[in-house]
Amino acid sequence: MRVIIVADYAVAEGGAPQVAIASALGLARAGHEVVYVQGVGDEVDAKLAADAQIKRVALGGEDIWKKNALRAAQDGIWNRAHRERLAAILDDNRGPDTIVHVHQWTKYFSASLFATLAQSRLPLVVSLHDYFLVCPTGLKFRFDLSQPCQLAPLSLACLVAPCDPRSSLHKAVRVARTVSAQRALRHTNFTAAHVSQMSAKTIGAYLPANARQVVLENPVEVEDLGPRRGVGLRKIAYCGRLTNEKGAGLVAQAAKLLGAPSLFIGDGPLRERILEIDPQAEITGWLPKSEAKAKIAAEALALAAPSLWPETGPLVVAEAMAHGVPVVVSARAGAAERIEHGRNGYVVDPTPEGVAQALSDLQAPEKAAAVGAAAYHSYWANPPSIAAHVRRLVEVYAAELERSAALRLTR
Repeated sequence: MRVIIVADYAVAEGGAPQVAIASALGLARAGHEVVYVQGVGDEVDAKLAADAQIKRVALGGEDIWKKNALRAAQDGIWNRAHRERLAAILDDNRGPDTIVHVHQWTKYFSASLFATLAQSRLPLVVSLHDYFLVCPTGLKFRFDLSQPCQLAPLSLACLVAPCDPRSSLHKAVRVARTVSAQRALRHTNFTAAHVSQMSAKTIGAYLPANARQVVLENPVEVEDLGPRRGVGLRKIAYCGRLTNEKGAGLVAQAAKLLGAPSLFIGDGPLRERILEIDPQAEITGWLPKSEAKAKIAAEALALAAPSLWPETGPLVVAEAMAHGVPVVVSARAGAAERIEHGRNGYVVDPTPEGVAQALSDLQAPEKAAAVGAAAYHSYWANPPSIAAHVRRLVEVYAAELERSAALRLTR
């Protein structure tokens, strides 16, 4: 099987490219041909660059949202720069068992990507790491109200809602991009891969009828170091972008309520607000992935991920559980599907009180040790490994290839 992976980046600057890179490496190890097409620049993950079995094509573009406002608005809706070259790449790698897998498209490719793919008539899988295919802001979240959006995407109520985190003009561009993407895919059969059951429930009803929907859990790369000794640890940890919708402020408030030290790995617009809430908070900024995981495992009483938006499936939760770190997860997030409340973690309403209540339960050392051990054992009983992910990927690909072949016969 030949798999053409398309992503804006070839470095793990977020969850989507991290999964794209991991799946490329896993597919290559399993003996499949992999072509990795990146839109932005030529910077590449070291493991991806070192794998001689993977053919990598860098289009050398730039993040369209870093251009001036007029160009960003234009290219954010429909970026023409990549189309001819991408079409040539697809033609050069065309074969009876070739499939295209899109992981990320909003930073460079834009909605025009789907028009190019539709014209190629190659079987297509699109991973929904976010909700941009149906929701203009991508998060199904009302930034103006700080709560999940209950409106039907692209309905009149949606169009007039002042929900964008930047401006009404920015939302207008996003609306045009989403509409353009849906039009490009209107007559294209493809597989929409949700990363959690929660994600499927959130937007599944709004996807086009020609989309075959599956749930494909993200892979997690982590080493089994055995159950940890967590006696005496007190830090409440958070790892990710410091934003309101991801619940970073809630973690600071909960730590303050408990009088517990807090650890924030990451950066973002809420940095100063966190320090206002808790002047003693430790904010490390961004750390290499391995260093961040090691620091959480060594120092954290628990990892808190109280997302306000219906987050599709934060990887950091599974990574913490793999090391035996208790987790406190928002009931709105896909990561809650792995949690049995009070046994291997906690599923809470994303409020300071809800987070603090769960964390207070862990103040007893014996309880923290029991929950951490349960988290470790439940993770490793059925780990979302790269190998398991690739097996499921191949099943999804095979079904889409078969469907595509059957449709060609009926045309």
